[in-house]
Parts: sequence; C-alpha cells; structure tokens
Amino acid sequence: MTERIDGHTILIGLMAYPIRHSMSPTMHNNAFAKLGLNYAYLAFEVDNDSLPSAIQSIRTLDMRGSNISMPNKQKVIPLLDKLDPAAEMVGAVNTIVNDHGTLTGYTTDGTGFMQSLKDEGLDIRGQKMTLAGAGGAGTAVAIQAALDGVKEMSIFNIHDEFWDNAKRNVDIINEKTDCKATLHSIEDKDDFKKEIQDAAIYCDATGVGMKPLENETLVTDPNWFRKDMIVFDTVYAPRTTKLMQVAEQAGVEHVFNGLGMMLEQGAEAFKLWTGESMPVDYIRDLLFNDDKVASK
Repeated sequence: MTERIDGHTILIGLMAYPIRHSMSPTMHNNAFAKLGLNYAYLAFEVDNDSLPSAIQSIRTLDMRGSNISMPNKQKVIPLLDKLDPAAEMVGAVNTIVNDHGTLTGYTTDGTGFMQSLKDEGLDIRGQKMTLAGAGGAGTAVAIQAALDGVKEMSIFNIHDEFWDNAKRNVDIINEKTDCKATLHSIEDKDDFKKEIQDAAIYCDATGVGMKPLENETLVTDPNWFRKDMIVFDTVYAPRTTKLMQVAEQAGVEHVFNGLGMMLEQGAEAFKLWTGESMPVDYIRDLLFNDDKVASK
C-alpha cells in the first residue's frame, strides 16, 4: 500500500455503521494493486446523523466515490444529485460515483446476489423465493430477483420503519415484473415456516446474524428447512452465521453467506469507479481461501 500511495492517489470510501468488520477494503485495495491502479479504499464509520457531512466530504475532498451500507442506503438518496434507474426503482443506494462534483447513486447489491448464485451453478429463475428484510439490501435482492425471473416471492418483515418499504417493494414487483409478490408479517411464525418450506430459496437480508446480533437468527428450528433448498444469508461476518448453522444442522445442501454477493456487487462498483474490470478470480481466491484474511 505505501508503495502505491502518493500525491495523485484517488480516494474511495465505505460509509456505514458498524463497518470495521468489512472485507471491502481488502477486496478493493488488492484489486487496485493487482491492476496497478493508483486508488485507495478506506472504511469510515458513518451513521445517519453524520451522513450529510460525510457525503459532502466526497465533494470537498474530490473523492472518486464511496460504497454505502447499513444504515445509510436509503437515507443517502436526498443527499445525491442523480440516481441510476435501477437505484431509483430499488429506492436504495450502495455505490456513489463522483463526476467532478456531481454525485450519482447506484445499486449493485441485487445483481451481486444473483451473480453469486450463478457462480455456484444455481438458477432460481421460475422458482419461489422467501425473503426476510426490506431494507437496502433486501429491496435490491427482491427487485433484481423478480426482474431476473423469479416466479413467486414471499417477503417477510417486522412492523418497523421498513414495513412501508416492504409494501412498496411488493407493489413494484407486481406492477413491473412477471413475479407474484406477497407481504407477510415475520411475527406470524406458522406462516413464516410454511413459506420457507414452500420455497426453493430462503434469503435473510436483515442485519440479524451480524454484530451486535451475531448470536441470533430468525430461524432457530432446522425442521423449517428442506435438504434440497438454498439458504442464503447476506451477512458474511461472521463467516458462519447462526442461520447457516441451523441450515447445516438440517442437512441443507446449498448454504451460503454473503461473501460471494459482496464480491460480485463490489466488482460492479469497481467498474463504475475505475472503468476497469475487477480481477474477480484473483479476489475470490484471496477472500474465500485465505482463512487469515477472511476472518478479519
């Protein structure tokens, strides 16, 4: 890193809270080094209260852009100048590109999710998905999966500030895609169990399972799962979440954390910032097979 940083180094950030667990700096900085690009990627702990001044700093410091993660993916939208059509549809942003002071918001989470399944040789088009969560990541996953051909989707959420967003997601999916979406209360455990058991894939796109909720899971009973289904947790730190442990107890064949999704959404953001393709195979090998790096 010290050999690459000089007076011309271009800064890219990651703004979220909490964020010190993130693998994104490892991913992007190693990709920059591999391609010989004079960029540096740093993580900044930014919550909703400090977000406005942090976004202004992108302009002030002439940063190339930033990733945005929880809890800022929706709160950031009024602070930007433009939205990519996909981000506008999703109503959430995870990537900002700064073009000479004009900040444009993009979303790459949904495409990252779908591509990570393709990387594993899995195809959920024409099938049913049960999804927990309607925040930034959950919304991106839901809408992109519907656009890509998932036939039916049951979206679960608690009655919090994201309930209205979940309603919006269902309406958009039903109006603009061929997928049939329904909204369910996560408090109805019998319904939650039924919809999971009927699905080809269960995806948890909530923050349950990551710090400070790393010892929790929305599904505690292995009997809710079938062996032939897919269980996907968008959390990747810890590497094996409580949800994944429950799925593994059930003998589920395809159990994933969010590392593959993180890699693929990062590759899309990388291209937006640099115009270059991320060396995905190199970074995948680094993140997935280096236990020392992956446990950070």
